[in-house]
Amino acid sequence: MIVQTRIDTVPHDGARTLIFRWLVTFAVMTCGINSQALSAPSEISPAERPLSREIFFGTDVVPILTKLGCNGGGCHGKATGQNGFKLSLFGFEPTTDYESLVKEDRGRRLFPAAPDRSLLLLKATSEMPHGGGRRLDKSSDDYRILREWIVQGSRPPHMSDPHLLRIELSPHNQILPPETSQQLKVQAFFSDGSSRDVTQQTVFESNEPGIAAVDEAGLVTTGSKHGLVAVMARFGEQIATYSAAVPFATDATVMSDIGKQLDQLEASLDSSSIDLHLLHQWRRLGIVPSAPADDATFIRRVSIDICGTLPTAAEISEYISDTAHDKRERLIDRLLERPEYASYFALKWADILQNRGAGYSTSRQRAGTTLFAAWIRDSLDANKPYDQFVAEILTATGSQNENPPAIWYRTVRKSPEYVESVAQAFLGVRIQCAQCHHHPTERWSQADYFSLAAVFARVGRKSGFADAEVPTNEIIFLKDRGDMRHPRTGEVLKPKPPGGAEFVSGSHDDPRMSLAEWMTDGNNPFFARTMANRMWAHFMGRGIIHPIDDARSTNPPTNPELLDALAREFIDSGYDIKHLIRVITTSYPYRLKSEPHAGNLGDSQTFARFYPRRMTAEVLLDAISQVLDVPTEFPGFPVGTRAIELPDENVAAHFLDVFGRPSRMSACECERVDAPALTQALELVNSVEIQRKLSHKSGYAEQLVSSSRTSAELADDVFCRVLGRNPQPEEIKSVMDYLASEPDRAVAWQNLLWSLLATGEFLFNH
Repeated sequence: MIVQTRIDTVPHDGARTLIFRWLVTFAVMTCGINSQALSAPSEISPAERPLSREIFFGTDVVPILTKLGCNGGGCHGKATGQNGFKLSLFGFEPTTDYESLVKEDRGRRLFPAAPDRSLLLLKATSEMPHGGGRRLDKSSDDYRILREWIVQGSRPPHMSDPHLLRIELSPHNQILPPETSQQLKVQAFFSDGSSRDVTQQTVFESNEPGIAAVDEAGLVTTGSKHGLVAVMARFGEQIATYSAAVPFATDATVMSDIGKQLDQLEASLDSSSIDLHLLHQWRRLGIVPSAPADDATFIRRVSIDICGTLPTAAEISEYISDTAHDKRERLIDRLLERPEYASYFALKWADILQNRGAGYSTSRQRAGTTLFAAWIRDSLDANKPYDQFVAEILTATGSQNENPPAIWYRTVRKSPEYVESVAQAFLGVRIQCAQCHHHPTERWSQADYFSLAAVFARVGRKSGFADAEVPTNEIIFLKDRGDMRHPRTGEVLKPKPPGGAEFVSGSHDDPRMSLAEWMTDGNNPFFARTMANRMWAHFMGRGIIHPIDDARSTNPPTNPELLDALAREFIDSGYDIKHLIRVITTSYPYRLKSEPHAGNLGDSQTFARFYPRRMTAEVLLDAISQVLDVPTEFPGFPVGTRAIELPDENVAAHFLDVFGRPSRMSACECERVDAPALTQALELVNSVEIQRKLSHKSGYAEQLVSSSRTSAELADDVFCRVLGRNPQPEEIKSVMDYLASEPDRAVAWQNLLWSLLATGEFLFNH
């Protein structure tokens, strides 16, 4: 029997496929092949039982492909695809994915007449060789959904299809004891009013797997480690987050004792909301903070953090002997008025703003970087409001020689650099992924990325050195025209900030002004929070959001209330940077000891102790110079210039490079490396610069040799100068024994100084 029909006039591709499947199936079941009749099986397997609902490509099929990893970057979702089959990364372009899956390669990946023989299912179940291995079980619900979609005619995505509105994750937030489990449930809600459990099709990921791991089915399991954990749940384009606290103590008696200790602490604190937010979290986790640090430790800590400078012996002695109740506040005020404060934080902002001197085809860059560095330093010294500081950079026009903020446009000059630098430096958002595809763990799309780029599409340049990769002196101006198109659709995009509405502006309006106004508005969800978090990380060793420039729903703040309180304090002060620094440095956690005790051992998230960190490269080199009383000589700069005063990273200094000076290629503070390395140990042992300072004829080591004071008195002076404290009795004994054993007095003092400079106590701010 021959079945004939005309389906080419059927307008809907899915309908054509469905009609074709009906016809072929009917023909196969009723026709004889080699005079042998075929009959349908008498029993239907569970996988073959039809579902009671229609299967949609965008909300049913794509999430399964995402859960199985098919559209991941390591498989078919990468730019070149895999073995001739390419999908959009994480399924954010379902129409393109449908074309690839159903129509490419003559439609061979699906077999409507016999769904179980479709390549899509055969490879996923490893019934046919598959480079990705077995991804799917034939008895699973996912297999049944994919099969039913094929049975229903492989319907393509359509505008009229129900779309995903939101997902709800339960539970949402809880205290989860160690060595326990919690099953998460994800409910999806759609535009047609329907909802269903999509837990099995949801992708789960823990941000702290050492504290709590999550399996593919959404089962969260805590281990023996304590702390805070967030688990991301992603279904389609929607993301929800589960947060859990794994307490340090669970025994009722122990918790009662901890509660009493925290009650006493609360009674001793003032009404600062900053401290109370931390106290609340310590109660929740059953953790007792370390004791307050002594005065000698505090003055060294705050002097390094505010001024990048060690306190002198006289400053330490004066602070310790001061009995006034407000001596901490007065010390902080004095430090904020010192020129070293502006120089040190200008160095920090020069890193973030990429005030780069290296990598250009002209050697005449130093004048520009010096101008910009000086402008940053002067702005900080004058305590220019942060919103004004940022606005002047973003909206800078004119000659770079006459308007130093315009020098920012010298290194940040292309669309990706505008978007990524602005988002990371001022909004704390890493939006780089959205340049090529929808951000995998955040809401940012390509449209968001290029709409922000459109803000800078009319930035024009003229003059400068034509032979330079980056001209030394350009004039920045606003062009009459400048469009930004969506790279995939070709649509002209209007200037729009991330998460905000399109800017309404005419041909004579500067979209950068609109961006600055949107950014510095008190209701902006990113601007003040990012600066508050950045400053908290600088002083506390870790951000409330960590990394500090990676704010997203899947990387939530460890203490949201604390971050909100800091941001509100900053806004209410008129974006006063010095005020924000005072708030942080006078807070209770900032003055805690860095040494943990049994009750907070392992804490790295709640600030129940001060987190020690190695001094940055420039601060460390300056500290060595200060101790040994011999300045570092930088080529092209006057003798006495400090490392924190250098205008850019292109000043030759091997020590700074070894200890992590950044190259300023991006706005990410992660470029500055503080992780230990073998080269750093070798530098401390073999450094020509340190040896020069130790043996200098007018240096501190030579002053010790020629001094008429006793060795014990000199040892006290050495320890206070290097470590900021007096030596312990056993340390004095060791020093005396060593000095007596070394016949060469100069060598003895040099070796003693060198050994102390190489200790963790000196290298770290603690």
